[in-house]
Amino acid sequence: MKKSQPQSKQASPSQGDITTGKAPSKIARVLQHMLYDGSLIRFEAERLGDHCLHSTISSLANSYGLKFQRQLERVPNHWGEPCTVTRYTLPPSEHRRARNVLSMLCKPISQRQQVVA
Repeated sequence: MKKSQPQSKQASPSQGDITTGKAPSKIARVLQHMLYDGSLIRFEAERLGDHCLHSTISSLANSYGLKFQRQLERVPNHWGEPCTVTRYTLPPSEHRRARNVLSMLCKPISQRQQVVA
């Protein structure tokens, strides 16, 4: 019978912390999506488990110094009626800082340090 090999202690942002088995936090999931998959509106953020995207963006901006582009657009809501939403985009000039923030957010709380650009 084979013995199981020890797992690497480095976690990828999409897998969360494999040493504890915890999924990435909501703020980390949103930041990862914005960094690697593009922009978000509130209805798209629901799939990531974020029911209040504007608050998450505010936290990322105020707590971590990230700057987002905002663009208003009209989309159908859940009932097909048009509504105005904000599309948030992380500009390329913010990607380096965002990767640093994401790396920090994926670490256990005891290992987190202030993010420096």
